[in-house]
Amino acid sequence: MSRSGRVPAVLAAGAACAGAAHWAFVTPAGLPTRESAPQLRATARGSNAEAPKMTGSVLPTGALFVAAAAASAAVARRAEGEVAVKKKGVKVVHGKEIPWNLFSPKAPYQGKVVKNVKHAQTLTTPTGDANWETTHLTFDHGGNVPYLEGQSIGIIAPGPDKKGETPARIRLYSIASSAVGDDETSKTVSLCVKRVVDLNKEHVNREVGEDKPDKAGTHFPEDKVYRGVCSNHICDLSVGDDVMITGPTGAEMLLPEDPEANIVMLATGTGIAPMRSYMRLLFNDKAGANADGSRKFKGLAWLFMGVPFAKSLLYDDEHTEYKTKYPDQFKFDYAVSREDKNAAGQKMYIQTKMAEYAEELWELMQSPKTHIYMCGLKGMEAGMAECFGPIAEKAGVNWLEFAKAMKKADRYHVRSTKQGL
Repeated sequence: MSRSGRVPAVLAAGAACAGAAHWAFVTPAGLPTRESAPQLRATARGSNAEAPKMTGSVLPTGALFVAAAAASAAVARRAEGEVAVKKKGVKVVHGKEIPWNLFSPKAPYQGKVVKNVKHAQTLTTPTGDANWETTHLTFDHGGNVPYLEGQSIGIIAPGPDKKGETPARIRLYSIASSAVGDDETSKTVSLCVKRVVDLNKEHVNREVGEDKPDKAGTHFPEDKVYRGVCSNHICDLSVGDDVMITGPTGAEMLLPEDPEANIVMLATGTGIAPMRSYMRLLFNDKAGANADGSRKFKGLAWLFMGVPFAKSLLYDDEHTEYKTKYPDQFKFDYAVSREDKNAAGQKMYIQTKMAEYAEELWELMQSPKTHIYMCGLKGMEAGMAECFGPIAEKAGVNWLEFAKAMKKADRYHVRSTKQGL
């Protein structure tokens, strides 16, 4: 049993990406579709954007022959193995096109904050720490910013940033909603963002007496304060506010297409964001359901989530719902480091919690269908080595070499949450 008497839960571990890297992909408007083997999702819904239309003057007849000849030559060159011309707004990953940098820092998309249908803006309650607040915000992108589970978008704050730049440089944030969005219209995107507030440290952007109450009502007038420029900008947004979006980007955390894959997830804090996007697709969205209502996903999803306080747990209501509905396919375990200890009296970190299931997890990782995903603090990989090094050695295997082989097979994926401040 996991914390609070729960049955072990989904391992939110940004550690392993499934299979031979065929990505579950909602085809963005304008990209070609093609028949494929059974996949985790249905066709994209909710986007009424049309494919790009040819514009400009009609070519003279002679030019048409030249263009046709050039096109034939290009096809011949590709057939001979040359690199095809890159398409704007897409990236080819293992033979499949995914949406990629449709909007740039110089030409961002102007979205709008909308009320989330599932969560209040502030997810957490005060813990005594200055940076106690984590928020969930949803932006309307009108179907113009298609993305996949596991990708990120950039946010541009007005600034000035730490270097004095206005607007501030973009900050990347892992997307916390599935490709269809929390409202399943394919027109929204959600983020899970921790408000960064440091007191009396090296970097300061508010001297003593200058810190004003943020949207949550927190302020520290007696301290020298550094507030993360972009995280505070996002956390202070209100419904109706504009937000400047870039991306999407990121191919290192994409889900496999194999509906029988096992998904082991490790997340610390807001590292839960990509894991939530996966779980929405696997266990909630119509895009992940068959015509008879059953789920396309047939494997096991196991989440390990680490936080300092129980008040810092994120999306527990969703995890509990999935566990209740799909007890044979979903597990989740929490590691609350400042409140819980293991039988040996050690603080309960993710690797400490995983050690309780080391044999089961090690056996699971022997299957080529098992993928590990980790998102959060940089020390998570070291924690994996601490947990599985001894059991691997016992089996005559070097853990680091084993992990390296999983990475090469696209079954082991890692992202740091330090990308957004």
